Amino acid sequence: MRDDIDAQALAILESNGIKEEQQPARTLRLTRASDIEPEPVVWAWLDEGEGRVPAGALTVAAGREGTGKSSFGMWMAAQITRGNLPGNFHGRPRAVFYVAVEDSWKQTIVPRLIGAGADLDLVYRVEAVEAEYGETTLSLPQDNSLMEKAIAEHDVALVVLDPLMSCIGKGIDTHRERDVRTALDPLARMADRTGAVLLGIAHFNKGSGTDPASLITGSGAFKNVPRAVFGFARDDDNECRVMTQAKNSLGRADLPSLSYNILSTEVPTRTGIAYVGRFVFTGQSSRSVDEILAAGYETDRGDRDDAAEWLRGYLMDQGGEAPAKDVKKAAAADDISERTLQRAMRKAGVVSARAGFGKGAVWRIEALTTDTQSDPVPAVPPQSRQSRQPSDPGANGATGGANGADGDPASQTVTGEPARCAVCTDPLDPLHAANGESTCPSCFDPLNRA
Repeated sequence: MRDDIDAQALAILESNGIKEEQQPARTLRLTRASDIEPEPVVWAWLDEGEGRVPAGALTVAAGREGTGKSSFGMWMAAQITRGNLPGNFHGRPRAVFYVAVEDSWKQTIVPRLIGAGADLDLVYRVEAVEAEYGETTLSLPQDNSLMEKAIAEHDVALVVLDPLMSCIGKGIDTHRERDVRTALDPLARMADRTGAVLLGIAHFNKGSGTDPASLITGSGAFKNVPRAVFGFARDDDNECRVMTQAKNSLGRADLPSLSYNILSTEVPTRTGIAYVGRFVFTGQSSRSVDEILAAGYETDRGDRDDAAEWLRGYLMDQGGEAPAKDVKKAAAADDISERTLQRAMRKAGVVSARAGFGKGAVWRIEALTTDTQSDPVPAVPPQSRQSRQPSDPGANGATGGANGADGDPASQTVTGEPARCAVCTDPLDPLHAANGESTCPSCFDPLNRA
């Protein structure tokens, strides 16, 4: 009977053009579930008792350029080599393999590792070496067996692949899931056998979706194979950056998002000071990466900065404040959307207040503000597009350029209230206002004079 089955299988293979000598030596292994000892998930990173990064699995950190995902890899490396990461490796400094394809080790990787506080003796640069061509880029899955052997020999707890896409072997179409799985599935099994964390750094594509995992460049395998996926984005409204756990197959899927900043750090070298960014968590975030992407905060930051300059210039032309409806009308005339204008208020140091019962809101300059990603807003900004236009009574919601509601030069705002100092917001002396002054004498700074 068995011979009949084997003969039938051989006939099927031969009918498909596969000869007996070409048949792969493959067999099936059957294991009863009762023979497999169950184990709890081992977490490499526990955040307030909840697992974020599993040991023995593939994790992906994804985001657009400049969001700090590579800096997160540096942070992880530093925590692992110092034994400071809460979780399975805590209190036991372990080695880290770092595969950096795009950045210089001398000028970028090593200074950033120093800035992050890593133990450099436990961080290894990983390169493949060919007998004929010398050093070359790591290629997966071709180099998996070499990598697995090295992980075991050096007691490695973390392997960073930055970027993951560049480590995928030639001939693999990274936009076809079946192709990508030929590289990622063996990588995931290697992580399981070694117990190490494999952290892949990935980029977002140009899509307009809001799911960080679905925005990873390449096929769906880059989100389907990893057990954990993190999304990174800028939250310009709160002047910080945000990390959201977009996928957590082995733990809670509703973990809070975390805010972080990239702080400038000086690293001494033999030839001078190297300035690098250092990844620092600052607490929980009220906004997720999904929400940031949905609002488009990462795509119109330049528009926000331009709108902040326009808004501050417009209000200073009006003596420091103006009715909100007039500001919005004037902004629309200069092709600035209401959403962008409202987002620009914080950067411009502008607040909304009630002018009085039944009079609606006014927007006024309250104080200077700074942006963590740019230079401080100047006390007197360059002329805005609005201020360069000829005065037209009633146009764009103004009542005569620098003139007040009653026609006296700058003595009153469009609301009929006295003009205010652009810095301290106290009422201006009518004489100073009539002379075109926008600040009171005690706040005047000749260095910031327009």
